[in-house]
Amino acid sequence: MSVIDKIRNANGPLFTFELLPPLKGHSIERVYATIDRLIEFSPAYINFTTHRNETIYRERPDGLLEKRVVRKRPGTIALAAAVKYKYNIPVVPHILCGGFSKEETENVLIEMNFLGIDDVLALRGDPQKGSRSFIPEKDGHTHTYELVQQIVDMNNGKYIEDTLEDASPASFCIGVAGYPEKHFEAPNRQADMENLKHKVETGASYIVTQMFFDNARFYRFRDECRKIGINVPIIAGIKPISTLNDIRLLPQTFHIDVPNDLVLALQKCHDDKEAREVGIEWAAMQSKDLLKEGVPGIHYYTLGRSDNIARIVKEAF
Repeated sequence: MSVIDKIRNANGPLFTFELLPPLKGHSIERVYATIDRLIEFSPAYINFTTHRNETIYRERPDGLLEKRVVRKRPGTIALAAAVKYKYNIPVVPHILCGGFSKEETENVLIEMNFLGIDDVLALRGDPQKGSRSFIPEKDGHTHTYELVQQIVDMNNGKYIEDTLEDASPASFCIGVAGYPEKHFEAPNRQADMENLKHKVETGASYIVTQMFFDNARFYRFRDECRKIGINVPIIAGIKPISTLNDIRLLPQTFHIDVPNDLVLALQKCHDDKEAREVGIEWAAMQSKDLLKEGVPGIHYYTLGRSDNIARIVKEAF
């Protein structure tokens, strides 16, 4: 059953969460341990992030710098497949524009199709580290709607090589990202909303939001979506604060605001343990309010940690 079917047929709001693939050289058992702590809450599906390649420079013995392209967290599709069949649960790999050509994207989607993975979250992805602007790969996509269109084309049996005979159609359910506080590259909120509408009209079936800490921002975003004709389900994305540094790093990294009440509460904390407790309390409060307001689901960004998510879900759902 696809994500959109899960949403439509649900008897109540869905609980879902997101995991990172292990760093290269690390064991899949760490992922299993995280899932084991959350499986009792019956997640509707699990998302797996994809990480683009990175350019690094290493000093050679002669003192010159050697340029290397590396991928620190490979194996997203294999990991998703392993989890799907171990836990008998739908999985949603992220597919990116950044770092991938159209042909590489098509090949990954074909592998997913062979593995019985029919859900995908289509994202542009971040710029390369050290770059202030997004630069697509050669023969890659610049915008998310282009990636969505490629997936829709495959659902219609249309591949890059248009001479294929009897090409089999895929059946991907496509999700996209939405930004309650505006994507940082968008010139204004209206332009950002129109871009989101374009992604939906191209073929996205649902939206998952960027993290936010003020539910009023989400409700405003939801109302604006409906006002301009975006009528697909909108899943609320929540990330609990877990360290004192989060109040500095999250706004810088994700271009979001942290409400002053939350900042004041965190400023009273003496260490990360106390900050984590504040984060759990705040996320539980957010979750209960969102559920009361009838969201179709809440998606939790775990960063590989599950003890706090388990407490939040136990209290809120």
